[in-house]
Amino acid sequence: MHETMQESSSSEFLIDENDEPPSGEEAEEPPSGLAALPFQHAHSAPFVITPTHSFPVAPFIQPRRVARTSPGTRAFRRRFYPQVKDSQWNDWHWQIQNRIRSLGQAEMMLHLSDLERDALVHLGTSLPFGVTPYYMSLVSPDNPLDPLRRCVIPTIHEQMALPGEADDPLGEDAQSPVPGLVHRYPDRVLFLLSDFCSTYCRYCTRSRMVGHGSLTPQRDRLEAAMAYIRRTPTVRDVLVSGGDPLTMGEEKLEWVLKGLRSIPHVEIIRIGTKVPAVLPQRITPALVRMLRKYHPLWISVHFTHPDECTPESARACAMLADAGIPLGSQTVLLKGINDRVETMTDLVHGLLKMRVRPYYLYQCDPISGSAHFRTPVEKGLEIIRGLRGFTSGYAVPTYVIDAPGGGGKIPLMPDYVAGRQGDALILRNYEEKFFSYPDAADASCPDGIYQ
Repeated sequence: MHETMQESSSSEFLIDENDEPPSGEEAEEPPSGLAALPFQHAHSAPFVITPTHSFPVAPFIQPRRVARTSPGTRAFRRRFYPQVKDSQWNDWHWQIQNRIRSLGQAEMMLHLSDLERDALVHLGTSLPFGVTPYYMSLVSPDNPLDPLRRCVIPTIHEQMALPGEADDPLGEDAQSPVPGLVHRYPDRVLFLLSDFCSTYCRYCTRSRMVGHGSLTPQRDRLEAAMAYIRRTPTVRDVLVSGGDPLTMGEEKLEWVLKGLRSIPHVEIIRIGTKVPAVLPQRITPALVRMLRKYHPLWISVHFTHPDECTPESARACAMLADAGIPLGSQTVLLKGINDRVETMTDLVHGLLKMRVRPYYLYQCDPISGSAHFRTPVEKGLEIIRGLRGFTSGYAVPTYVIDAPGGGGKIPLMPDYVAGRQGDALILRNYEEKFFSYPDAADASCPDGIYQ
């Protein structure tokens, strides 16, 4: 049912010159920006992007060619999809239509543990199971504790709700003035376009609603949400999310973006998506050309583990970045998946190399059945201490708890202020060394100093 949402034609972004285009259509030419660079020969002149807005763009030097796919993905394709052409595998429609969604499919590709098999047998009406073939190619077939496998393969633990957990821990439903719109902060709203994702994360904050077909991108509902934004002049920032909005076709998504951009007081549009990690084939030249028309546009991507930083994901992020779209990653802290300093360091370094700024590190929300994913808060503080000072400042995300009951994001930081000594502030640095800073803010100012 959900697959009918995909409306626009596919285009290739990982094809060789000799690859065949999808059946019945022409392979699309790369855009004239940097997304086309890997297709250029070494002696070609560098490209210069012609943006829709007038700002200067310097010529670029062609980057070195990188691997287009990982050995694990190639081996997975040879084993399970030997007859599938590159043009099909790299078609985002094909990826969605061929998602792994059943126990039988999962058993064919993975050696399931008892906890996984029981969960798939008794999935019922809870969060659906769905994984793109591409993302399944990154999952270990033999290790149930593999980080990516734990993110997308359900276990029976999901059905064990503990005290303090809730289906809607953030109180989004109570802060929704119209269906599919959450207005929590004074100047920004969360606009949910649909409940469909190409791959369902087992720790999803909106597991109560995604994948059930209860929130569809019907025009009347979307118009009602935009009407609310239009009559609420305090809203200057709209975060478009879901589900995953980039699983919609270009035509419908552009209709939403154009409508938002027509509202005078909407300054910034943001899109929240996990597509670059789970369905990088979706980032096509056609999509990028459409998105760049609606600047200032930002995209919040969702990366969880360094194993997601593949050549395909790097290429998808490069295409978006080359279109002038700033990228920030929102990462959920997950027990046994990314809760080690070394793992998080590898992830944030990998993100920066893909031109993605680590933005937020979220404490896992206490959704029903999430205890096996949640770490103590001290673990998050330990990771921030292990990053700050030991790596680039750009690589250090803000650690936050999204307060239960609709309190919003509350940042948490290690205590770098050790105390006071007279007028001096005693500070602790990343090496656990102490320093004195002359904090004389309340001292009398000498006469004439500001004259």
